[in-house]
Amino acid sequence: MAGKQTEKGFPDLSTVRDIGIAAHIDAGKTTLSERILYYTGTKHKIGEVHDGEAHMDWMEEEQAHGITITTAVTQCPWKDHLIQVVDTPGHVDFTIEVERAMRVLDGAVIVMDGVRGVEPQTETVWRQASRFAIPTMFFINKMDRPGADFERALSTIRGRLGVEPVPVTVPVDGGVLHLLDECFLRFEGEMGEEVVSEPVPARYQSLYDEQREALLLALGDYDEEIADAALMGEPVDRERVVRVLRACCLERQLFPALGGSALRNQGVQPVIDAVIDLLPSPMDCKAVQGTDLEGNPVEVLMDPTAPLVALAFKVQLWDGRRHVFARLYRGQLEPGDKVLMAGKGEVERVARVFDVDSHKKNRLHRAVAGQIVLLAGLRHATTGDTLCAPDEPVLLEAIQARDPVLGLAVEPESSREEDKMHEVLRKVLEEDPTLQYIEDEDTGQRILRGMGELHLQIVKERILREFGLALRFGRPYVVSRETVLGQAKASGAIDRVFEISEDKSIELKASAVAEVRSMERGTGNQAIVEPEVLGGTLSNAQRDAVVAGATDAMVGGPIEGSPLQDVQVQILQVTLFGEASSPQALRIAVAEAVRNALSGAGGVLLGPIMKVEVVSPEESLGTVLGDLQARQAAILDSTTEHGFASLVAEVPLEKLIGYATDLRSLTRGRGQFTSEFDRFDVCG
Repeated sequence: MAGKQTEKGFPDLSTVRDIGIAAHIDAGKTTLSERILYYTGTKHKIGEVHDGEAHMDWMEEEQAHGITITTAVTQCPWKDHLIQVVDTPGHVDFTIEVERAMRVLDGAVIVMDGVRGVEPQTETVWRQASRFAIPTMFFINKMDRPGADFERALSTIRGRLGVEPVPVTVPVDGGVLHLLDECFLRFEGEMGEEVVSEPVPARYQSLYDEQREALLLALGDYDEEIADAALMGEPVDRERVVRVLRACCLERQLFPALGGSALRNQGVQPVIDAVIDLLPSPMDCKAVQGTDLEGNPVEVLMDPTAPLVALAFKVQLWDGRRHVFARLYRGQLEPGDKVLMAGKGEVERVARVFDVDSHKKNRLHRAVAGQIVLLAGLRHATTGDTLCAPDEPVLLEAIQARDPVLGLAVEPESSREEDKMHEVLRKVLEEDPTLQYIEDEDTGQRILRGMGELHLQIVKERILREFGLALRFGRPYVVSRETVLGQAKASGAIDRVFEISEDKSIELKASAVAEVRSMERGTGNQAIVEPEVLGGTLSNAQRDAVVAGATDAMVGGPIEGSPLQDVQVQILQVTLFGEASSPQALRIAVAEAVRNALSGAGGVLLGPIMKVEVVSPEESLGTVLGDLQARQAAILDSTTEHGFASLVAEVPLEKLIGYATDLRSLTRGRGQFTSEFDRFDVCG
């Protein structure tokens, strides 16, 4: 890690910023990342997304589709600091990439479209940042577009995200008003690389005064001196304003907002300055909470001299070899070091350590706390594993991945490539926890499940490019869940004698009574195993068997055997018959009782319900609305602005297959939509 060093030779973590850049698709996130790399001197040429030359979008599939698919990591220096930048995807099908990135970052920049304001994926990214309490700032981008409105964009943050953004730079014609530096900034030169500071022009003075007052009044709620100065109209020095704003940002009380146009090279340098001034260093972050192997809490401080604690947050095939991305929270790591995968009990040796610049890697002799690195040689570490010193195990919170909602039957073009397909898919599944590969027991079909049509299409393209394996996909089908509609009680029993040999037999005899009932949607499953016991008392092994029997029966529902959801199962009674009521007998009886109760309660299939936002020209609104209603959409909201209508709706995923093509046809190519999984519910 480059940058300042401490007296002991470790990097000065106070000069490091680990940040992520996230956004709704097409908000200009990668365009902003490209400018940051250019202005910091990391790149000598700006690569444009629309030309397929963006540095951070290095995969062929990203260049072909014009979107970010995988998280890219790079480093750039700025004013004696080192910024580690993580560029994340904006499309909801690849939200696991954002989830993994947010888990290991210290700060975030959320990019928004100055016309659209907060959009559905903005809300998803916001929830992910909030889950990990990440200090966040906003960049209101595309302010050069007709209809862009900085103040309206801030109002959508207040209204839809429920937090208070405070202006730092306000975009105007020809530059930005900088409220911290109290000046007007112009961006000159061929690529806007020359920042020219001038006094605020008279034509913008009233706007500047209004926005500066808004900033000071917001800060005044947290600092009496600033409050008094704002009320008296007295000046406040920059150092105090920055100090209070930084403290509020770190505590997620206020959220700095800057404006500009990344594509037009306007307002980007102040964003980099704000990352340094307002977002935390690794030393500013609160200690990470973990546990030891017995479940006792452990506080992990960002200390390079303490035993190693790191989190593996991504697996990636690099040059055909397995690599693991990791964030170090404590200690240091060198090639050849042994690491324990806490929770698995496995010890492996790290062969090589790299820092990363997009798709390029550079060998390191040592990585330290605060750094995001790439590790080679770990064959078994997966997403969410804690890597730690073998003699001091610590377990960090794992990374949660959503279950896939769409499946496709998959097969190789040639039967000779059957084994190769299994091996390739095994490798791909290691990289992506939101993919599943199963074999349907009834049909024998191999099913690849993912987060959406685009997700599975990208997987298909990658497999062809990276492994030379062409796959054939069948028609999409939607993953289902099951629940029950009511309440039912039923019994189950076993009374059989099994002949083991001519002179030996085993008797299995037990009975049980179970009750099932529906629970509120989205609450999950619940098993209550505290039965009344007739005919004796339960041993520990028998009690474990009762729990196992209930668990066995709850694997699938009574209609298709799909996973159960929102069902409470209670084992009311078990009856023992001496030695014949072995753990095996009890497990069978309890499982039968639960299955009978599930059947009696009346099962129902649940399908994925997607929250959808459709943007359509006003003249096509009636046609689009009618089509959505034919797809069983429940319209939640609608707005009209600048000749376009925006519809927010809930739609069964099954009805959205192929919708992108249909929408383009209905709107003569001008309509677009985004969708995100909301819940499993009854469809139709």
